[in-house]
Amino acid sequence: MDERKKGVLIVVSGPSGVGKSTFIERFLKEDGQSGFSVSYTTRQKREHEADGKDYHFVDKERFEEMIGNNSFLEWESVHGHMYGTPKEEVLKTLNTGKDIILDIDVKGALSIQKQCSDACLIFIEPPSIKELAKRLALRGEKEIDLRMKRVKEEIARKPLFGYTVTNCELEKAYKEFKETIEVIRREDDGKDNC
Repeated sequence: MDERKKGVLIVVSGPSGVGKSTFIERFLKEDGQSGFSVSYTTRQKREHEADGKDYHFVDKERFEEMIGNNSFLEWESVHGHMYGTPKEEVLKTLNTGKDIILDIDVKGALSIQKQCSDACLIFIEPPSIKELAKRLALRGEKEIDLRMKRVKEEIARKPLFGYTVTNCELEKAYKEFKETIEVIRREDDGKDNC
């Protein structure tokens, strides 16, 4: 590992179902220089999820207490549930010289960029909105039309991101994702991210 003073804050975002989690999980298994920030949420844990791995599951009162204590880099309410990125965890990891990767929605990514001007934002986009709708349907998602409205709004914000990877074909797109992170690391000079 290179001897940077601080790690790089890498924010991966894009519409639901585009492949963000797949890319991040694979990258973290292959890479020894990065950590992952686990978000907090007030929604119920799904059957396949583990507390502390997928999310930190807390009740609304605890989440609001954390907001009051300025514990989040960003937070928001989505579909009646609250989600937040833990500030202390992110800063602690960056201060060890390790990069940290966040998997958050577009609005949250842009909010982080306001607070951490040197954060590197990667937008993962689908080959087309029609293809993404098909992927979401295969995944068993509900309310596809409502989700597609949000997808269009998120794609409209793509120009605000420093980097874009189009997920047409998984292996090719993952290779581009990995190369993008390598470019980000080369361009970073150990400057403060937050």
